[in-house]
Amino acid sequence: MHRPGRLAGGRGTYAVLRHRLAKAGADFLVCPDNTIHQGLPWVIRRSPLPWLHIAEVVAAQAAERGFRRLGIIGTRYLVDGEVYPEKLTARGLGYLRPNTAERAEINRIIFEELVAGVFRPEAIACFQRVMGRMKDEGCDAVVLGCTEIPLIMNDANSPLPTLDSTRLLARAALQRAAHPVAVR
Repeated sequence: MHRPGRLAGGRGTYAVLRHRLAKAGADFLVCPDNTIHQGLPWVIRRSPLPWLHIAEVVAAQAAERGFRRLGIIGTRYLVDGEVYPEKLTARGLGYLRPNTAERAEINRIIFEELVAGVFRPEAIACFQRVMGRMKDEGCDAVVLGCTEIPLIMNDANSPLPTLDSTRLLARAALQRAAHPVAVR
């Protein structure tokens, strides 16, 4: 299970890897794990390369598509943190988090079911209920802020349009690799 505070300072394996990647010729770095982005501010300060931030990519896509208020669904660690709220508000977007009971159940489903490859109709129904409530409270899209959520949720079964953070980050990385930008 992720412990977001463990990335503070950017020491250890992450520091070694990003420096090796820079020496190998990488132009930028990507981390597809939403929850770990809580520690990214500390890592970025010591990084020899720029990073694509998953929440910035999602916020940009949401703004481009004209969404105004997003539901944020993910692990309890992500939803309790400021990774998405910070990036969404920077673009003038509103957001809504699951309530406490919903957070606990979503977290349980992610770690006890989805990570283990268990895909139950009850889990889908839970996500649909939460997303339906978010829609009723003014959200016009929902962030799938965990790699495992798209295994059971997508535009076809969600009451709201979905923003699959992992897929959006992968597309942004491909775009950036194909069309490099000058480093500021």
